[in-house]
This record gives sequence, C-alpha cells and structure tokens, in this order.
Amino acid sequence: MIKVGVLGARGRMGAEVCRAVEGAADMELVAAVDQGDDLAALTGAEAVVDFTNPGVVMDNLRWCVEHGLHAVVGTSGFDPARLDTVRGWQAANPGGNVLIAPNFGVGAVLMMHFAQKAAPFFDSVEVVETHHPNKLDAPSGTAYRTAELIAAARAEAGTGPSPDATTTELDGARGTDVGGVRVHAIRMAGAIAHQEVILGGHGEIFTLRHDSMNRESFMPGVLLGVRKVADLPDRLTVGIESLLGL
Repeated sequence: MIKVGVLGARGRMGAEVCRAVEGAADMELVAAVDQGDDLAALTGAEAVVDFTNPGVVMDNLRWCVEHGLHAVVGTSGFDPARLDTVRGWQAANPGGNVLIAPNFGVGAVLMMHFAQKAAPFFDSVEVVETHHPNKLDAPSGTAYRTAELIAAARAEAGTGPSPDATTTELDGARGTDVGGVRVHAIRMAGAIAHQEVILGGHGEIFTLRHDSMNRESFMPGVLLGVRKVADLPDRLTVGIESLLGL
C-alpha cells in the first residue's frame, strides 16, 4: 500500500487527485494539504503529489526533497533553471525521486511524442494551446515542453527555422518563441485543456490535437506516476513518456 500525500488538495486538480488515490486499491491517502496547512502532515507519506501553483511549488518541492519524500509534480512553471535548482537540492539530500510532468494525460503525452516525430519533416510548425481563464501561467507547461521537444528534434535532424517574413508586429501577435517554435496561448471560458500542433509543408497541413474534457482524464497518468516514482532510474525525471514505454 503506497501512502500518498496531496499538496493543493482543496484545488480542482488536487481534489480530483484525492478522489483518485482514495479509489485506488493499492494506495492510501494519508495527508491532504493546502494553503495555510502545516507541511509536517506529509511526513507519513511515501509519495507526495503537488498540484498547487508556480509561486509555491518550489518551496513545496524543496521541503519534500529535504525530507526524503518522492514527489510527483503536475504544477506548471518548470524551466531549465528551475530543474537545475531541483537537481541541486537532490545532490545535497539523499533519497527521494522527483517526477515532474508537463501533462499527465496519456493522449497529451502521445500528442507530444507524435509531434516530436513529425516535426523534422515539415517546413513550419506552431503550437496553439487553450485553457480555462483561471490558469496562472502562459504558455502552459505542456505547450512549453512540446515546443522544446519539437525544437530538439528539428535541430538534431538539421531542419531549418520555420519560414516567417514578419518584420512588423504588435507585441505578442506572433506568440512567444521557445527554441525557435512559436507558441500561442488562449484563455477561454468553458475550456479545460486543449492543444494543437500545426505542421505545414509543400501543399499540406498536418494537425495534431488533444482535448481534455474533464480533470478525471489526467488521473490514470497521475496514479501511474505515484506507482513508478520510487523506481525511476534517475532522481529527476521530466514527463511520463518513459513510464509509458515511449
């Protein structure tokens, strides 16, 4: 039985994680912690799931690492500098693996995988993500990670930059640039989490799209992360691709 603690337990994603853990036959929810609660409640856990916000996740993660707890993180905001910071904490503290996933949706992970495979074969590629208006960060962690994977695949294959003759633009009209890949963020009432990768070549457009209709769709990936985090070969793992055999 895996003893699980949840950070952000009163938020929408955190509450969904609590329900999923309680419904899993091989897990026990031992702590449900949110803003203002004492983190010491997590000391009885073996693995901690964090769905909080980018402003507090680093403090939470440092606490988990320092206390030797495995952490499964679905909070956005992890750029290379933050990942290096986590590695530094791990180097100073034995034990405790960390799994940071830009997206726990199996379909979303497959979309990123397929986009990475397809990107070198097309002249142009852009990423468009749409989320609910209460999301704090833009672009989403999934979109950021997708762009990173696409950029790396194109660089390895020697694919040139996407053609773009723009010389004048209003600030932000062409989105943000992640490794040479344009990423556009839409915040829309009624949306949950949606992403398109649009690839263009000679006389054809290839579109990969993933839609999450509810937060429950992420739970199989979250529970998979909880089950596997202790056995990961690296102390810091980004994404659940390896857990899916990709």
